[in-house]
Order: sequence, then structure tokens, then C-alpha cells
Amino acid sequence: QVQLVESGGGLVQVGGSLRLSCAASGRTFSNYAMGWFRRAPGKDREFMASISWSGGRTYYADSVKGRFTISRDRAKDTVWLHMNSLKPEDTAVYYCAAARTMYGGAERYKDDDYAYWGQGTQVTVSS
Repeated sequence: QVQLVESGGGLVQVGGSLRLSCAASGRTFSNYAMGWFRRAPGKDREFMASISWSGGRTYYADSVKGRFTISRDRAKDTVWLHMNSLKPEDTAVYYCAAARTMYGGAERYKDDDYAYWGQGTQVTVSS
């Protein structure tokens, strides 16, 4: 069974940091661009960050630019989202996703750019 498994979510205070992980299972995604999205309560899922298949390029939503960093280790088939200076409005379920086709660039910010999704991990930022 093909899976993307997120971990690392939890409860953190305002200004704190978390590192989310996304590990592939059942197949490799090392040659696919990867992305992170989130869905806050009562809102649509929104794009956060993406990384090219090689890891050489990244792309961010304006709301997290400078605070969040996406990275990957292709040998470990793992993608991370490092989140700093967290705010209450960052509270959401965070999802990782793998692009539809191999060898894609980083500028993939639409749901339709991705074919595989994880189940999500909850991040709660308390004030």
C-alpha cells in the first residue's frame, strides 16, 4: 500500500518551533516534487511549501516565507517542514503530498499538482 506518513505535530506555544516529517511507504517518491499543505478549522486546504524532485529548489506561500523551511533527503525518502516563530493562525492539520509526475520543479502550489496525500498531522499553537 502506497502511503505518505506525516509525524511531528503537536501542541506548541506561540513563537515556538516544530519539525514535521513525511516518510514514504510502499513505494519511493525520491524522484517526485513534494509539497506541504494545511487545513485550518473551517477553511479550505492551502499550500504551504514545495520542493523540487532534486531538492535544489523550493517554493513557499507568502504567509510562511521566512518562517517555514522545506527540505528533503532523497536517500531516506523523507521530507521535512521546519516551522519557526509559530502563530495561533498556524493551527491546522498539515499534509504532505507527492506530485503527479516525476522530475518536477518546485513551483507546484495547487492541489491538482499532487496525486498522493498523507493522512495529516495536527499542529496546535497556543497563546
